[in-house]
Amino acid sequence: LIECRLETGRTHQIRVHMQWKGHPLFGDERYGGDRILKGTTFNKYKQFIENCFAAMPRQALHAKSLGFQHPTTGEQVYFESELPEDFRTVLAKWDAYAAAGLAEE
Repeated sequence: LIECRLETGRTHQIRVHMQWKGHPLFGDERYGGDRILKGTTFNKYKQFIENCFAAMPRQALHAKSLGFQHPTTGEQVYFESELPEDFRTVLAKWDAYAAAGLAEE
């Protein structure tokens, strides 16, 4: 997991920068995160990734906290949100996969 802080608020800022760094978001079809299996020859790994895609059929991007100045009132507003269930499911799968030592195959 990584933490990102928006600097400009531009559309897709996190997604574009992560792709540029060579680490597209898991499941992000627009920026290459759906091609994580490209070149993979390990069948167990392929099956594992396909199971993760099935459990979370969207990009792995979540705003834990979000704050901004309300455009009408000028008031500072702040929101927090826990990880959605599908995100937690995939993280648990990764933890179990790594704990089983399958990541080194």
